Amino acid sequence: MKLIDGYIIRKFLGTFFFSIILILTIAVVFDFAEKVDNFMEKQAPVKAIVFDYYFNFIPYFATLFSPLFVFISVIFFTSKMAANTEIIAILNSGMSFRRLMWPYFLSSLVIAVLTFLLTNFVIPQSNLKRMAFEDKYYRPTSRRVPVMNIHRQVSRNVLIYMESFNPISLAGRNFTIEKFNDSGELRSKLSGNMVRYDTSKNKWTVINYYIRWIEDDVDSLSSGERIDTTLTIKPDDLSRGPGFVGTMTYSELNNYISQLKLQGSDELKLFLIEKHRRISNPFAIFILTLIGVSLSSKKVRGGIGMNIGIGLGLSFSYILFMQFAAQFSLKGNLDPMVAMWIPNFIYAGIAFILYKIAPK
Repeated sequence: MKLIDGYIIRKFLGTFFFSIILILTIAVVFDFAEKVDNFMEKQAPVKAIVFDYYFNFIPYFATLFSPLFVFISVIFFTSKMAANTEIIAILNSGMSFRRLMWPYFLSSLVIAVLTFLLTNFVIPQSNLKRMAFEDKYYRPTSRRVPVMNIHRQVSRNVLIYMESFNPISLAGRNFTIEKFNDSGELRSKLSGNMVRYDTSKNKWTVINYYIRWIEDDVDSLSSGERIDTTLTIKPDDLSRGPGFVGTMTYSELNNYISQLKLQGSDELKLFLIEKHRRISNPFAIFILTLIGVSLSSKKVRGGIGMNIGIGLGLSFSYILFMQFAAQFSLKGNLDPMVAMWIPNFIYAGIAFILYKIAPK
């Protein structure tokens, strides 16, 4: 490592962490101003506000927008280096533009690894504390809302249906369980006007039920007021809060995706998108770094305003494109992995073109 490498790494990481601290300070001030009335009304303790909420609020938003902060940082300090003729001096000393990228990518690697580890292993636990605080001291009602028309495969050849499920009362209406053999033929069907989860027994109780049995092409029917049944599915699996996906570590997310595949859940795409987003976001840091250096390494008249403007436009278009891709996957037939990696591939192409035309 040469002296210039250490100089660029210090500039990169110093500018990145300074911008993170500056933006998050502003975000915390505005967030507190918005929620202070709720905190006072619910009599939230100062210790809980600081340690349970804001100590978990800060890393969540820092990693959420880390690619954007990296891009802005690279544009800012590289443009200043170019304006001070430092880039020209470095290239005239015999260092190639490709070699100049080495300290940039080393710094990006540090941030990408840190972002990946925080997103997949640390922040899910902090999100649990933050959301618990919000439910207790900020949000007037529970995050969970009734779910309609639930179709799930709970185990091999076993399907359930509920017309609606209320996560507050843990009760569902018009419940059925259908069991099939390996040939796909119906063998039994349990129907009930209502089903309720018993937390003391960890079982479901079907009320006013009918059971139809089919054995050797002979039908039999029985009924009763209530019957207990054990299912692999729990009430939490039927109604999740909107932030639940962010409370799972990487291994928990993979296990839950396997469970959703078995159940045939409509939520599967949402969790697959989250999984691939956690992997693709760190790679976006390298792509946006290359774009930033290629755009801002040229000395231009009028200062760094034009470079920062172009950089912000590209970074916001990248974020917008990723959101559009996620919605196309959720509402359409686009594969979640493809949806999360398309922006990276497209902007990698843009980065390569900008790198080729950058002054060397």
